[in-house]
Amino acid sequence: MTQLGIGSYAFAWSIGVPGYEQPDAPMDAVGLVRRAAELGLHLVQIVDNLPLHAMTPGELNLLEREARQHDVAIEIGTRGIAPDHLRCYIDLAQRFGSPLVRVVVDTADHHPDADEIVATLGHLLPDFAAAKITLAIENHDRFKAHDLADIVARLDSEYVGICLDTVNSFGALEGPQAVLDILGPHVVNLHIKDFCIERAGHNMGFVLTGTPAGKGMLNVPWLLDCLREYGREFNAILELWPPPEATMTETVAKEMQWAVESVAYLRGVIDA
Repeated sequence: MTQLGIGSYAFAWSIGVPGYEQPDAPMDAVGLVRRAAELGLHLVQIVDNLPLHAMTPGELNLLEREARQHDVAIEIGTRGIAPDHLRCYIDLAQRFGSPLVRVVVDTADHHPDADEIVATLGHLLPDFAAAKITLAIENHDRFKAHDLADIVARLDSEYVGICLDTVNSFGALEGPQAVLDILGPHVVNLHIKDFCIERAGHNMGFVLTGTPAGKGMLNVPWLLDCLREYGREFNAILELWPPPEATMTETVAKEMQWAVESVAYLRGVIDA
């Protein structure tokens, strides 16, 4: 059964985007849990824009209490494949009852090739298997779908799969159909991010921007039907890419409105 949740990248502006004006009261992980509860959701995914490993013991304890109080389950994620770092996230996944650790392979200063990824993660697979935690590798710009599928095949473990983002692979010149055809059998987690591609006003080029779920070019019912045919369990996590408004206050308000609209649409589609 697919459960609808909301990710920390649904509220990137509310949390704070580096290099841009910051919100007056940035959202933290507890705020994300509370926002999910306000939206009637019982699942959040907390990833690298709210890094759990950077939280104090007191902050982690508070997050646990808030999640229990609001009956909100937590999935976790991070960026980077350094062994000690991923072992930390295995521990965090066990602490929060997360069935997976979603990982973006690249960091700002480390862009491993496929051989390094396989070698590094291969040594960590016994740790994931012992903890019964799945490593969910996100398609994230640099690698084409067939390269990611090859990495998963070479790792050859029931505890490795794909976190499929519906927009990221445009950065590798691949749209949702091409990505789904190749990565669909490996998907253990889904990031639903709707989008629109429009010709620029000067006609020389195209612009890809985010939209609320159900308002863009992503055929969400088709996406869900295709993935369900593969027979694997996966949760659907809402993420959003709202372009900024003139002020941060307006941007944060827009982000919240998009979340409300998206959850209302996705609840109808997922529960149908």
